[in-house]
Amino acid sequence: MLNRRYLPLFLVVATALGACALPRGGPIQSEITKQTAENTGEFSVVAISRANVEPLRAWQSPNVSSTHGWPSAAKGGMTNRIRAGDRVSVTIWENEANALLTPATQKSVNLPDIVVSPSGTIFLPYIGDYLINNQTPEAARAALQDKISGILASPQVQLSVNPGRQNTVDLVAGVAKPGSYPLPDQNFSVLSFLSLGGGIPAGLRNPQLRLMRGDKIYGISSARLMADPRRDAVLRGGDKLIVEEDKRYFLALGASNKQSQVFFPQDRLTALDAMALAGGVAQSHGNPEAILILRNYPASALRHDGTGPDNTRMIFTLDLTSADGLFSAQNFDIAAHDLVLVSESPVNGLRTLIGMFGQSASVVRVVSND
Repeated sequence: MLNRRYLPLFLVVATALGACALPRGGPIQSEITKQTAENTGEFSVVAISRANVEPLRAWQSPNVSSTHGWPSAAKGGMTNRIRAGDRVSVTIWENEANALLTPATQKSVNLPDIVVSPSGTIFLPYIGDYLINNQTPEAARAALQDKISGILASPQVQLSVNPGRQNTVDLVAGVAKPGSYPLPDQNFSVLSFLSLGGGIPAGLRNPQLRLMRGDKIYGISSARLMADPRRDAVLRGGDKLIVEEDKRYFLALGASNKQSQVFFPQDRLTALDAMALAGGVAQSHGNPEAILILRNYPASALRHDGTGPDNTRMIFTLDLTSADGLFSAQNFDIAAHDLVLVSESPVNGLRTLIGMFGQSASVVRVVSND
């Protein structure tokens, strides 16, 4: 059995060994950045301050966008033009007794739902294939009436168009009433179209608009669109519009009050915003002097002239205990998939160790008094 004389020493040694594996909320800063001093080249460390925060904001974004910006809001015509796939209905009125198209008891003949061919033509009796593509309904009616006047005496023509695929836009998802909607004219904008679908539902996180046009996808947030009328793009036939939540997120880990994926609630998110969303630094064990932002860059973004990162793995550090650090955090942008790590305060381990020694001393006194 252990001699009671050596019990205090045994407790001290046990406490010291236990301190090597104290439970913590995260690593201390030196544990993450210590390899820099060894020149391993695995990553680079940059301390963010007033001197470099603006140049850092100018670096290329590490996230490759899948969208092609956003189309301009150039205005179109007030009337649609007939396209392939539209259905045209033609009514021809004759006033002659010996009418060519109409029986004696009728004054008109109706030719309904004539599909405009891929080449832009419709077929009409006694006329054949008639090119109607890219004409407004009124212009097509007048031209067709002139054409028929060479065959019939004093004809009157009525023409109506039921829009096909090239004159409709699909509201695919993210609205109250998705579906295919015909374009009233060539000047119909995104915001007007969203109103047809019931608008953007309330509670959608930083709604993003995706416009699919041909082989391209354009993207913008609803906040940016509504803040600038010049971004209210005019839609084209065949466009597809999708409304979805912002899918970007960063990871909050370490000695913060929240450890999880945190989604972007707005277009631009600064380091100070990220700390607020993560619940701030844990008061009991977090180190506000050592906030680490770990970010991966593609190899194409690397630069060696200071205009970009010099390593695909970058660690940015912030000190939130100084005015410069706070202002800098307010101007440093968080990118999607960043890891925001609040390091553990080294004082926390010391406090725990002192507490453990205090407990050991109490045990020693109890044992010695027995």
